[in-house]
Amino acid sequence: MNHAAPSAPPAPPARIWLCADDYGISPGVNRAIRDLIERGRLNATSVMVVGPAIGRDEAAALLASSAKSPRCAIGLHATLTAPFQPLTMHFRPLAGGMFPPFPKLLRAGQLHRLDPEIIAAEIARQIAAFRDLFGRAPDFVDGHQHAQLYPQVRDGFLMAVKEKAPQAWVRQARRNQPLGKRLTSPKALFLDYLSTQFRRRAARAGVACNPAFAGAYDYSRKVDYGALMRSFLDGLPERGVVMCHPGFVDDILVSLDPLTSVREVEHAYLASDDFARLLAANNVTLA
Repeated sequence: MNHAAPSAPPAPPARIWLCADDYGISPGVNRAIRDLIERGRLNATSVMVVGPAIGRDEAAALLASSAKSPRCAIGLHATLTAPFQPLTMHFRPLAGGMFPPFPKLLRAGQLHRLDPEIIAAEIARQIAAFRDLFGRAPDFVDGHQHAQLYPQVRDGFLMAVKEKAPQAWVRQARRNQPLGKRLTSPKALFLDYLSTQFRRRAARAGVACNPAFAGAYDYSRKVDYGALMRSFLDGLPERGVVMCHPGFVDDILVSLDPLTSVREVEHAYLASDDFARLLAANNVTLA
């Protein structure tokens, strides 16, 4: 009698990080992020301690929401670009008392006109502010507008994390996709390039990185966010990071950031049944 071979057990789902950036930039963004955490649709968020919507109450609200999730990481969204102000007195360069716009910071780093020690001092102060708000070090540290990847900035960034939050992992932005797919997005290709050096320096410093990254796209164009999310999850390995920016638009957000209505599109999709089905279809979990 022929006996059918036993079928292999299904592969366990890959656990990834779905991280909402910019907690602290505005009350509407904060509410949207907490809503998704409580629904189990996010398992990480990074906090802007220099934002106008962060303080004891907003930190406590985030901790309460994350307590309802099986495991939600809370990290520091290190911020070094306008229109935000540094926490240290001697930060340079400044633009009208604020951090410089990101093109200026990037260019200064490429021309070796930054002082990594000054960068490290500011990041260390932001880590201290996070500790003061949350009672502990951040689980991870990433960067607003990917500033942690910029030349010279990355040296000061890694120096501060290694000293002040040595158990935290840091976010790099290299994708886990074939070259042909990577070539379709100039922005993502540039992040790949910056991340190559960042990863090497992090490894030398003994600071852990995420193995892969997804989530970057052209925010100026109308897109099918569900289709984008499918592409983000394609081939993403265990512990890979997908960056997102959900939020509800309010006046404070409009005054600070050009990324507005797309945040509501992202929130609506991440809260939807379609997103839950997509996770299941890709054998991916946030739990």
